[in-house]
Amino acid sequence: MMRWLLWLVAGVLLGGIVHLAGVLYLPRVAAQDAYLRLSPISAVNAVVPVGPPTPAAASMPFMDPAFATAVCRYDLARGPLKLAAPVSQAYTSVSFYSRYGAAYYALTDRAAGRRVIELDLMTERQRSQMPEEEDVTAADRLIVTSPTETGLIVIRALAAEPSQMAMAERALAAARCQTH
Repeated sequence: MMRWLLWLVAGVLLGGIVHLAGVLYLPRVAAQDAYLRLSPISAVNAVVPVGPPTPAAASMPFMDPAFATAVCRYDLARGPLKLAAPVSQAYTSVSFYSRYGAAYYALTDRAAGRRVIELDLMTERQRSQMPEEEDVTAADRLIVTSPTETGLIVIRALAAEPSQMAMAERALAAARCQTH
């Protein structure tokens, strides 16, 4: 009896380890992750609107038809990135994802407290190379540190009513994502 219990515990433990390793490794080997799916419709370091989802297809998973969406595929190899996104009347959010889909930062218009969400995106190495006095004098400047050199920035603007979708899309069209 004890031998069977030991085999059962070992099997469950091994199965758990294999499952965990598979779940953690899968995003790195996925052939059609969000970054690659958006490659044909978006340029690097530029904000591009994403079309609304349809019942048959969507550019990204879990898209909400009540939101206008734009993306910026970023590459920090050439330097830090400056993001400026005007807020819409209803609600605006900016989410940051690493190259393999891990969300690492998010900001809403209410947290920004301004009519434009402005921030600098850079790697830890680029942040450490910033002059010390510049960091002190720009106390109100928001700096986000990216864990990877490439990734996605997803900007969403809520259209509370279908008639407000054009206004939300205009707000996203004015967003900028470019290197310094």
